Amino acid sequence: MNIQPLLDALGIQEDAARAMADDLRTQIGELQARLREAETHLEHLAITRKAVTALADRLPAVPPALPEHPDYPPHPQCPQ
Repeated sequence: MNIQPLLDALGIQEDAARAMADDLRTQIGELQARLREAETHLEHLAITRKAVTALADRLPAVPPALPEHPDYPPHPQCPQ
């Protein structure tokens, strides 16, 4: 019995499976890098939120009145 055609077919399937595994490893590496970037960005956003919240807690409820100056008309949203 000649098993060479069977061994050739197995070799082709092994090559295809190896190529697929290599491609998936590459994709996994790329996805891990993207995940690290997304997690870092998320950390930065959380830090920014914390800093802004801490600063907002220190702001007065009503903005301070600024002195009037003839060269600068009052801003429409500022109390006069």
